[in-house]
Amino acid sequence: MPRLDLQPLTDPADERLADYVSLTDVALRSRHEPAKGLYIAESSTVLGRALAAGHRARSVLLAPRWVPDLEAMVAALPDDDEVVPVYVADEPVLEAITGFHVHRGALASMHRPPLAPVADVLAGARRVAVLEDIVDHTNVGAAFRSAAALGVDAVLVTPRCADPLYRRSVRVSMGTVFQVPWTRIDPWPGGLDELRAAGFVTAALALSDDSITLDDLVTENPERLALVLGAEGHGLKAATIASCDRVVRIPMAGGVDSLNVAAAAAVAFWATRA
Repeated sequence: MPRLDLQPLTDPADERLADYVSLTDVALRSRHEPAKGLYIAESSTVLGRALAAGHRARSVLLAPRWVPDLEAMVAALPDDDEVVPVYVADEPVLEAITGFHVHRGALASMHRPPLAPVADVLAGARRVAVLEDIVDHTNVGAAFRSAAALGVDAVLVTPRCADPLYRRSVRVSMGTVFQVPWTRIDPWPGGLDELRAAGFVTAALALSDDSITLDDLVTENPERLALVLGAEGHGLKAATIASCDRVVRIPMAGGVDSLNVAAAAAVAFWATRA
């Protein structure tokens, strides 16, 4: 297991804390892009799932009462020679460092693993979700949580989709972004050809005159199915809809024409569960 190097801190300006300073969402987008090779895991639950998935911590920042939890998580990991700095500070100091109330008292700066090729993520998968240009991190995290809970085998995100490993996405997903295999599919919508070549029926969730109902899709029961969900507001691009094998709608009542994309994802995942 990694060795924890506990280091008490009292100064929010300590230079060792560069990964954590003023972590508003805007700061995360501008200072912690994927190319820098890190992401932030928030809460002991999320950190535990990240470590269990084989992700490596650069450092951990937490309140004293969470140290035993961290020690228990690390004790369950395979032995290695890695030393992980653990910065321990009281909760008011944590808030002064990060700029927000630290949920459940723990943050970790994590090494970002390389993305797998699409073919590797699709191997053995029967149901796949594709998230096209969803820019709201909360919706991305909620879609991942539903995918994990409802047995979706993999998630593909398009080049302009929000990063599933941003702090808010990870937190909303309850760490399930670490257990559902995912990668980026690029180019898009040209990547639909790769899905089709792998034997997937591609189903765009959209409002269209030639759409079928979700019940119709369930009755069809494709052996391999890729559900394609679009961005908030405008939904899927016209080119994406035209390139998919099916256009599918969720029947609505009460004068409502559509659901939030995360809610629509949950409904579609449940209806098409194996």
